[in-house]
Amino acid sequence: MSAVIDAIGHRPPQGGRSRSRRAGVLPGFGLTLGYAVFYLGILVLIPLAALPLKSAELGWSEFWSVVTAPRVVASYKLTFGASLLAALVNLVFGLAVAWVLVRYRFPGKKLVDSLVDLPFALPTAVAGIALTALYAGNGWLGEPLEKWFGIKVAYTPLGIVIALIFIGLPFVVRTVQPVLEDIEREIEEAAVSLGAQRWQVFARVLLPTIAPALLTGFTLAFARAVGEYGSVVFIAGNMPMVSEITPLLIISKLEQHDYAGAAAIATVMLVFSFILLLLINLLQWRQARRGAGRQA
Repeated sequence: MSAVIDAIGHRPPQGGRSRSRRAGVLPGFGLTLGYAVFYLGILVLIPLAALPLKSAELGWSEFWSVVTAPRVVASYKLTFGASLLAALVNLVFGLAVAWVLVRYRFPGKKLVDSLVDLPFALPTAVAGIALTALYAGNGWLGEPLEKWFGIKVAYTPLGIVIALIFIGLPFVVRTVQPVLEDIEREIEEAAVSLGAQRWQVFARVLLPTIAPALLTGFTLAFARAVGEYGSVVFIAGNMPMVSEITPLLIISKLEQHDYAGAAAIATVMLVFSFILLLLINLLQWRQARRGAGRQA
């Protein structure tokens, strides 16, 4: 503290009232809040508000017929179902990857750690082409899977799930990894010394601590998967009622200059995504509140 005082050349003002006015190095609360609201409004709120406004041009009956068409409903089920399944898979295996990176030392650990971020840096279209070539009927993995096990991956919903797992894994790993690093090993050792088994240590000591981070990673992976297009469109095959995702339908509407129809489908996606994310965030809030109650 004395070093900081010497650096700035004066002591901070005394009294709780003065300290509350100087809450940080940024400008006052009003100016900072105004800038934040303006920034979010320009980049997020206004574009999102344009969707229902544009779709309102259709009228309620035409809007309902567009968003409830059998082909569109099938794309909803595929998009949200594949996104949910991929996020659940990443929830399990992302935790396993983060655990290995934090708790073990092995040759090539830094390389593996850097590979986790590859889906972030790799263009989604490149990822889609690579996955399609790999899992196609004549691909390195697609051919033996189809020949020996009868499993066809490319141009099926299974291929969509694999693509969404690929792009969503880093969200879970990078969210859980710092939390695992902050957990003190003495807590686990104390539980073991009291007679707890390994599964009890994980379920009663570690899991409550990392649960909020797991839910956050799951939410991020799910949100990314719902709106993913580039890595999915190549491997999906885009067969109506089978492997056609909702973002592709929106692009098709835009190419046909049906902007109101595209906005209508996008509005439904926005509402569903907001409701699901709200439920997940509420669950995360309750989990964090329980964890705080246990610590208290």
